[in-house]
Parts: sequence; C-alpha cells; structure tokens
Amino acid sequence: MPDQFVFPPLTAWFQSGTAGHGILLTLLPARTQLIHLSAVDVLIIAVYFAMVLFIGFYVKSGTKTSKEFFMAGREMTAWIAGLSFVSANLGSLELMGWAGSTYQYGILALHAYWVAAIPAMLFLGLVMMPFYYISKVYSVPGYLHLRFGNPTRAFSAVSFAFMTILMSGINMYSMALVMKVVLGWNLNFSIWLSSLVVAIYVALGGLRSAIFNEILQFVLIWAGALLVPILGMIEVGGWRNLTQRIQNNLGRSDYTHLWSTMGHFKDNPMGVHWTGLVLGWGFVLSFGYWTTDFLVVQRVLAADSLRSARLAPIIGAAFKMMVPLIVILPGLMALAVLPFHLLPEGVAVATNGHSYNEVLPLMLVRYCGPGLIGLGVTALIAGFMSGMAGNVSAFSTVWTYDIYGAFLNKKAPDAHYVAMGRWCTLIGVLVSVATAYLVQHSASIMDYAMQLFSFFIAPLFGTVILGMLWKRATNQGGFWGLLAGTLTSIGLWVWVAKNPSALRYVALSPDAKDMAENMYRALWAWLVCVSVTVLVSLLTEPRSVHELEGLVMGATTLPTREKCHWYQEPIFWGGVVACVFVVLNLALW
Repeated sequence: MPDQFVFPPLTAWFQSGTAGHGILLTLLPARTQLIHLSAVDVLIIAVYFAMVLFIGFYVKSGTKTSKEFFMAGREMTAWIAGLSFVSANLGSLELMGWAGSTYQYGILALHAYWVAAIPAMLFLGLVMMPFYYISKVYSVPGYLHLRFGNPTRAFSAVSFAFMTILMSGINMYSMALVMKVVLGWNLNFSIWLSSLVVAIYVALGGLRSAIFNEILQFVLIWAGALLVPILGMIEVGGWRNLTQRIQNNLGRSDYTHLWSTMGHFKDNPMGVHWTGLVLGWGFVLSFGYWTTDFLVVQRVLAADSLRSARLAPIIGAAFKMMVPLIVILPGLMALAVLPFHLLPEGVAVATNGHSYNEVLPLMLVRYCGPGLIGLGVTALIAGFMSGMAGNVSAFSTVWTYDIYGAFLNKKAPDAHYVAMGRWCTLIGVLVSVATAYLVQHSASIMDYAMQLFSFFIAPLFGTVILGMLWKRATNQGGFWGLLAGTLTSIGLWVWVAKNPSALRYVALSPDAKDMAENMYRALWAWLVCVSVTVLVSLLTEPRSVHELEGLVMGATTLPTREKCHWYQEPIFWGGVVACVFVVLNLALW
C-alpha cells in the first residue's frame, strides 16, 4: 500500500453499515473479538455443521467400492459435476485470499477469475477431458503412469500429495483466522474443530460426500457472501463512486484499471508486465491448475458420461466469472471505506494488527447484523469446508492409488483400498494441521498459494500437455523434464530469497512484487520442463503409436458423440462463455 494512503473520516465508518458493529473495528488491539453472536447466529452455524455430518453418514452406505469412494461411482450429471468443480475451488483460500489480494494489488486480482481461469477451464472441457475420461484413470498421476511410466507417476504423485497437504493447511489457517477475528475464538481450537468435521464426512462418504457437500456449500457461500457487495455498493453509491473514493484515498488510479496499466512494471500495484500476466499466470499457472490439479479434475471425472464431463468445466466457467462479485468487490470496498491500514500477515501477527487476509471478515462484520452475521460466518465456514474437503479427498485418492497401491501394496483387495482411503483421509487432516501455521510467514494467503503452484503445478502442466499433444514424447523425457522444471522453480525461489537483487533476473524487473515473481518463476519452470522433455525425447526411443492409443491426440479414436441439438453441444456453450469473457475484460480495461 502506498504511504500516502488517506483514510476516510472515522465518523463515516461509525455511521455506515447496517449492523452497528463498525465502532468495534476501531478498537485496538485489533485481534480481539469483534462481535457477539446472537442465538439465531449460533443456531445457523450449528445447523450447518449438523447438515454436513448428516450427508457424510447418509452417503456412507453407497461408498463400499473404491470406484464409489474415490470417483463417486461416476454418476454425477453435468450440472452437479460442474458446480462441484467450481465449488471445490471456491474455498476459504479463494474467498479470503483474493479479497486480501484485491486490497493489496487492486482490481488486478480480478485476473485470477477471468484471464487466469476461463480460457483454461474451456480448454479442459473441450480438448483435454476426452483423454482423461476415456482412459478411466483415477488421478492425473494415474494418467502420467500410462503415458510416461512409473518414475514420472511416482514423482508427480509425491509432489502433488505434498502440495495438497500444504494447501489444506492454508484452508485451515484461513478458517481459524475468521473465527479468531470475528468471534474471538482461540486459533488452535478453531483449526481442530473444523478439521475434525471435514475429516469425518470425507472419511465416511469419500468423493460422493465431498461433492454433495460442495453443492450445499456453493449455495451457502453465495447466500452469505453476497450481502457484503450489495450493501457495500448501496453505501458507496455505485461503481463510479467506488472507484473515485479509492483514487482519492490512494492518490493514484492504477488500483481500478484491469489492463491499461500493464505496459510497464512500475505502472501497476503488482509490479508486473502484461507478458508475465498473460504467459505466466494466464497460460502456465492457469492451465496448469485447471487441467492438471487433481483437486478440481477429480470432480469432472465423476461425471456420468463424456458429454457431461466436457460440459461440466464450461458450466463451472460460467459461474466462475460471477465469483468476483463476492470476492473482488469486498476487497475494493475495503480500500474505499476502511479507516485503518491492513498489513502483510507476518507484520500483522507481530504487531497484533489486521492483515490483508482479514478483509472479508472485517467487511462482513461491517454490514451484517444478527442473523445475517450468522449466515455470513456460515458462508465462510462453508468455503473452508469446501476447500479443505477438496484437498483431503484428492490427497486420499493420490496416496491410495498412485503411491500405496502402485508401489507398496499392489495386490490388496478392493475393500482394503477403501479402508486405506479412509485412514489416510484422517492422517492427511492431521498433517495439514501442522502445515497451517506456515501461512504466517507470507505477506498474504494467495502469495503463498501461488508460490506453491509455481513449484508443482507449472512444470506438471508442461509434462501433461506434451504427453497429450506430442506422440514423440518419451518416458525418459517426461520424467527428466518434470524433475528439471520443479527443481528450477524451487531453485529460483531460493535464489531470490537469499539474494533479493536476483529479482531483476527472475521477474525481469526489480519492481516486481511477490505475485509477479510467482508468475515469472512459473513461466521459467514451464519453459525448462518443456525444453528438457523435448531434448531428452529426441535422444531416446519413442513408444509405438499403438501403445499410445487413448492417451495422445492423433493416436486416439474418440468415442462417437452423443446425438443432441446444437444448443446442447459443449462447443456452443463454450463459445458463449468465451464471448462474455471478452466483453467483460473490455468493459473494465
């Protein structure tokens, strides 16, 4: 945040909002209880916890086989798979992380939902989904096993399992932060309570339980979180007045422009050039996450047909474009109305102040009264549950099938793998608790998350995309390319951490902020992965085209498409979403 930030008068804070809680936010120290829940609020939260546990027990009887536990029996319709697909991503990481990043970087955080999501989601549905679906794999490492062999599968599975545990920790910390900031609950108590509930319902019902709960959580998130932007826009008097207030407070206008400040590193709060944004974030990180991160791909693989599997990401993309209403807008409103500075997480912990990550709960307290605050807090809890359950169910599947079943116990009966999936769900939750506290060492939740993506997702995307599109890629090329890309990303991060002046080489500018560094680091990792894969593949013996049937474009006969009207085709709706995407970007240029 710039030093010249000018706060609105405190009286504006006291007099605005519908709940009358605003005056509490000006009391220091900041990390104290902001509100006291009414009986109605407590009842709403208690009913939610009861519902998610009920769903877990209810679907347990239908999850006796590994296919039912890990893939929900592949019985989900396009709409259920699509909503679960976007809901698995709409956890507390998204709700709190990008709201905080909006306060930190301005409207540039909106790119996370449009440029860094929509093209990749459409690509998954229209191009990559057929290969995943017809191969009938349980995971992305499972596909890599068929395409590149066991060494690549093992490395990707271990990397992914490690990343999901760290990401689960982010969701845990985020939810505990909400409970501490809003309700004054002990941080450790909050982490353990919420984690226990997630562990129970995922262990009971597997992916089926996670998907049904994600649909419930999707509805609750919108019902609760939509209150903040609606009441906030009423207070500030519309979009034009909101942008004007932000410009007046900050003394600069680059916080409210989406594309026009991307020409130079110094012209925007993120310190990024359009090349890093489009290639590093919009291509490598985005396509890597939405097409290779098994957390989200697993939901689509649960669809009941190939057409449903292709349509599900397109449905998800349509809803994804609307999520900024409940995430980005609250962050922008905080820039306009909060009467105090928000700080990087590490600084906030050390000084007992409010951090970037607390934007959404602070705004929730500002606008919501009794009953509404209970609904809003429940929405944040639902976001946590969604993100945590997604990571845990993905970890359970990858550990059971791609590590334990592939290398440690290959011939166990099906019931044994189901039991192992349930036990490693509980173990994954326990390990995630330990990783939750690592978030305190980053400026914001999303800076930390994108750092992890640059380590593991960016090089994985290089390996998967070459495997699907290039018949000449060999087993050796896939393994060494993935290893080289991962080590490159981690090495560049260590280089900058030890020598900050190296930022000018990694991110192409000394003015780059943490998020920009993540984008360029991901781009370098992807380039190294692709280059090494191509070079090693050209020096080693390729597999026959017959062996690649069902795995590579050009060597695969896709199943006959189901007969349907033109307006039911995935390509038609993909085109509609793409057109809306272009219009929205131009509108906020």
